[in-house]
Amino acid sequence: MSNPSSPPAVGVLDERAPLTFPPGFLWGAATAAYQIEGAAAVGGRTPSIWDTFSHTEGRTVGGHTGDVACDHYHRVGDDVRLMADLGLKSYRFSVSWPRVQPGGSGRPNTEGLDFYRRLVDDLLAHGIEPWLTLYHWDLPQPLEDAGGWPARDTAARFADYAQLVVDALGDRVHYWTTLNEPWCSAFLGYGSGVHAPGRSDGADAVRAGHHLMLGHGLAVQALRAARPNAEIGVTVNLYPVTPASDSPADADAARRIDGLANRFFLDPILRGEYPADLVADLSTVTDFDHVQDGDLATIATPLDLVGVNYYSRHVVAAPLPDADPEPYWRSPSCWPGSGDVRFVTRGVPVTDMNWEIDAPGLVETLRRVHEEYTDLPLYVTENGSAFVDEVVDGQVDDVDRLAYFDAHLRASHEAIQAGVPLRGYFAWSLMDNFEWAWGYTKRFGMIYVDYDSQIRIPKSSARWYAEVIRRNGLAAQ
Repeated sequence: MSNPSSPPAVGVLDERAPLTFPPGFLWGAATAAYQIEGAAAVGGRTPSIWDTFSHTEGRTVGGHTGDVACDHYHRVGDDVRLMADLGLKSYRFSVSWPRVQPGGSGRPNTEGLDFYRRLVDDLLAHGIEPWLTLYHWDLPQPLEDAGGWPARDTAARFADYAQLVVDALGDRVHYWTTLNEPWCSAFLGYGSGVHAPGRSDGADAVRAGHHLMLGHGLAVQALRAARPNAEIGVTVNLYPVTPASDSPADADAARRIDGLANRFFLDPILRGEYPADLVADLSTVTDFDHVQDGDLATIATPLDLVGVNYYSRHVVAAPLPDADPEPYWRSPSCWPGSGDVRFVTRGVPVTDMNWEIDAPGLVETLRRVHEEYTDLPLYVTENGSAFVDEVVDGQVDDVDRLAYFDAHLRASHEAIQAGVPLRGYFAWSLMDNFEWAWGYTKRFGMIYVDYDSQIRIPKSSARWYAEVIRRNGLAAQ
């Protein structure tokens, strides 16, 4: 007889007292176009900034590129069947801008749009709700050559692109996200340069962030005009920011990083303003002369939902006197005006990305967005972990990832019990993929991908997640 106090076996849910999620809770998984599609020069697709970046020597680990990735473009039918086997209720994917509008302007590419028509139709045929993200970092290279996101015109081009996609897919797609993680696009792409396009200028990073949000607002207006009943939102990556001590200096360091990581985007999008302290912090970087009359009203165009991507917590400390910044972030800094703030590790368990595992931080983050900013429905649009996976006898027993998902789903349930209007959860990621500057060296997927053979192997976490979806809940601890 088994010990009733023993934990359930891997992949098996405890039957005793489940934590049930609300009826209709949207269970999903997420991917991004450049990370999985491959077919980089197929069907009229032209280069994005990530094609250029990854083909530039020294930019990605091992010189890896997304040229083939998971070959999802050619295997989309099989991949949708895998989603159906998992019981996914929704699939969050991004559209490749240079696949559907080569060059970033002008007429649509019919062959590119047809790929997404097939994907959407196949999802619907399997009872899976499509969740479309317009921008997951793959700016067409000609738009970067014309100035990229620091250039105001890019926001207008993004709105035109949104119109093109909604005209093609708006009759079948109900959920729309404009941007994914604009912080990464702006501050990693134009600040530190560790992401495409690899530029390093603090003022450009701030301008890029503003124009990303302006493009978001213009796109929301275009989507709303075309499809008044659509559910439209944006996805931001948020972090609880904690001072390393109770000293006033560490508290101020936390305020500064919170301003750049969180409030830089939340306040304009949900309040129509930049925080005064953030503007003051950035006074040595920019005078905000790129902000024109009417911009903030456009950025704050009303939404139907907010997506939250959550992975970890930042713990920060004040700069040390007469010392170089701690090399937590690759130089130059992705924190304009605050590059001297130190990021502190606490000795807690971490993922293969060296990100601290902090499930309570998800509760903190969701409650903050709801209690301080909005009553809109919230969705966890990304949450997941990279670990080193091994195939043994044709199986991948990823117990650490399973435990990560379990802890963060319990945190999601706790947030709902605290009154947060959380309506869905998307695991990151459906499958292993091209992990940006890390290439193929980091695995986040619930489905293992052998990149040589393109064989897919559902991991233990995938089978466990399928049971969670089937039961709409978790075992109580």
